Amino acid sequence: MRFQIILNREGGTLRTLDLAVFTTRLREMVQEAGHQVMVAVVAGKEIEHALDEALAGDCDVVMVGGGDGTVSCAAGKLMGSDKALAILPAGTMNLFARSLGIPLELEAAAAALCGGEFRDVDVASANGKPFIHQFSVGLHAKLIRLREKEVFRSRLGKIRASIRAGFGAFFRPPRMRIGLTLDDGEERMLATAGIGITNNVFGEGHLPYADVPDGGVLGVYVTRSRTRGDMILLALNMLLGRWKTNDQVEMLTAQEVRLRLLARHERFGCAMDGELCELEKETTVRCHPGVLKVLVPAEPA
Repeated sequence: MRFQIILNREGGTLRTLDLAVFTTRLREMVQEAGHQVMVAVVAGKEIEHALDEALAGDCDVVMVGGGDGTVSCAAGKLMGSDKALAILPAGTMNLFARSLGIPLELEAAAAALCGGEFRDVDVASANGKPFIHQFSVGLHAKLIRLREKEVFRSRLGKIRASIRAGFGAFFRPPRMRIGLTLDDGEERMLATAGIGITNNVFGEGHLPYADVPDGGVLGVYVTRSRTRGDMILLALNMLLGRWKTNDQVEMLTAQEVRLRLLARHERFGCAMDGELCELEKETTVRCHPGVLKVLVPAEPA
């Protein structure tokens, strides 16, 4: 196969590596497995251009190294194409890589993918914009907004900033009124601190990612908690990976979800795959089954 490797030099793990040494080793590993390879190391703002060039080229696999934001951007570009996405997990959480069973150590991931196999997985979209992990309104968006006010230069620093932001978000949660419509077409009126809509349902007992990336459904998580005590329980259950047994969250599934903000929506904000984005008054979220070809280990880690 022909590999085009694109590394985001600003990705968390990649910032700490000697990229000249790493790219040489990476190139050798891919070639020793019998594949052709080209490697590009780019800044974060150049990722989209590098992906467009790869999409227009003759490669079979686009391997991206970076965090979930880089991976999400690549998935949005490659969905519906004949090129496969391969992931070198170089971010803080690496949620989509975990969902695909990819080893989290970079050389181990590269070795596993060089002998991997293709699989078709799902992508979701919010008002036409694709995402691979989660679209969220309210609580999670506030956490990210508070975290971005912090200064951090490492993976550990980002984790610390997220913890501090979590205290601010969970102890002073937003209060929203939302109209929620699922597949049955009936709109439900909700008062909530936050809603998360996920590309497939989160697995239990671990970080929030899907165990089944081709399940063909959206997970809908509505925060029931309103008091400070309930918010503490919510945060604890989320840390423990409890979703189905979490009394602070109502969990639903659908193929299509419509959210309608019943009050001023601009101040709540939303996030897609961990990045803040503009919240519209109405948002339609859809599941797109099997539209993304990915390269995964032949035997998932």
